[in-house]
Amino acid sequence: MISALHWVRRGVAQAKPDKFDLDEKEFRRINEFAAQHLADAQKDLKAAQKAEGSANGMDEVTIRETNPELAEYNLDDYDDDKPEGQEATIFSNLNGLTYYTSNREDPYITLRDDEDEDAGDLQIQPTDNLLLAAKTEDDISHLEIYLYDESEENESNMYVHHDIMLPAFPLCIEWLDFRVGRKSKLETPGNYVAVGTFDSEIEIWDLDTIDNMYPDAILGAQSKPKQRKGSKKSKPNNEYHTDSVMALAWNKQHRNILASASADKTVKLWDLKTQQCAHSFSHHTDKVQALAWNPFESTALATGSYDKTVVVFDSRAPNARATWKLQADVECLRWDPHDAHCFYVSTDDGMVQYFDGRQGGAQAVFRLHAHDKAVSALDVNTTVRGCIVTGSTDGTVKVWDVNENRPSMVTSRNVKSDIGQVFSITFCPDAPFNLAMAGSAGKVNIWDIATNAGVRRAFEGRSTIVANTKAETEKVVAIASDDEPESEEEMDGADIDMDDVPESDYEEESGEDV
Repeated sequence: MISALHWVRRGVAQAKPDKFDLDEKEFRRINEFAAQHLADAQKDLKAAQKAEGSANGMDEVTIRETNPELAEYNLDDYDDDKPEGQEATIFSNLNGLTYYTSNREDPYITLRDDEDEDAGDLQIQPTDNLLLAAKTEDDISHLEIYLYDESEENESNMYVHHDIMLPAFPLCIEWLDFRVGRKSKLETPGNYVAVGTFDSEIEIWDLDTIDNMYPDAILGAQSKPKQRKGSKKSKPNNEYHTDSVMALAWNKQHRNILASASADKTVKLWDLKTQQCAHSFSHHTDKVQALAWNPFESTALATGSYDKTVVVFDSRAPNARATWKLQADVECLRWDPHDAHCFYVSTDDGMVQYFDGRQGGAQAVFRLHAHDKAVSALDVNTTVRGCIVTGSTDGTVKVWDVNENRPSMVTSRNVKSDIGQVFSITFCPDAPFNLAMAGSAGKVNIWDIATNAGVRRAFEGRSTIVANTKAETEKVVAIASDDEPESEEEMDGADIDMDDVPESDYEEESGEDV
């Protein structure tokens, strides 16, 4: 399955990505992190061995007595033997190996690969977008970085450029350009991704380096006691998360600030310069599922929780906050890029609501019954005013026109056979009608909604892109998966254009609800 998607706009990625170089400095950095985790693992192992020995009523002396032929090998102290003056870690023998940046330099490799061809595949053009997908398959989690070229109209216009192995099931990803780790001294903006998983730590990876062995930064790992399996989770604190990280939001105005929401019921602000938690907030009483910075008011943060509330507050004065009570758990939260004061909230009862952030606790400006099941994905078009899209666990994606606060469905697409349950949808920042979709089937599809006649009619006066689109049939413009793509006829057959739906089947129910 794919649990999260995120676009990287054109021109941000390095044209020729760096190859990972395990030099002395990087070796020491990785060794420090690894030594900490190894020490924790050794403690867990000894505790388990002690518990097992107690349960069997046997100790080390008894084992030696029952196995006298093994006593001469002193296996009990085998792990304690190490070179004098050297600390044993899982990377202890790695320093003696020679790392070659090219197979041509390695004398032990006689089969030469075509490095020119590989370099061409890795080249990122100024017209290319990157699309990040957090994927889990057969209990293996990784981040796939797709390269997407909109100008190409064939099946090779999107492919996996490289990937990153992850330590646990990923729940959320967030792009940022603030440099951390090895390249922190460079003055130019970077290209990084922060990943939140079922673990309580936040990993930050450099997207401009391929074959990375270790993240450039780990937030919440320092001075944090390792949680043993089977033990109770630690209580929430002001320094690090103690449960899964469910949402991330980078502050584009204050670039060194990253916000995180967790199942431990807290929201934390991280200073990327120090890689420490700067502030921790505990205004929710259940898991915090969503959060978003206001794009106009750089210190205003909105958070949504399973306690069925949305809270908006100024991070400089968190005690002065506005709260809205809902009827269901919060799924997604988005500020309106066309209105500095309003935001959208989707919930697991199929509703989308639109609130004015200046009126704490007030009724929604409008309520939209978008799906029969949870609205698990939501995005707002930053270019075309009033264009939003919703995705649901019912396997459908819908495009809505909410102009003048009167929502109406423009088109709907049944993607259950391709995407499964929809977990993430997001508009491309450089091609605002290209919509990336993914979910439980583990596939990524890109749907050009401007090829739908209903979309062109609804938004023609609000976008020159729509006006210039003359497609005869609606289509998915890119498919990234291990399976063969379906035929265009099968894809088109899943579409529902609102022009074909009788007016009696779609109308306002009562009041401001739709």
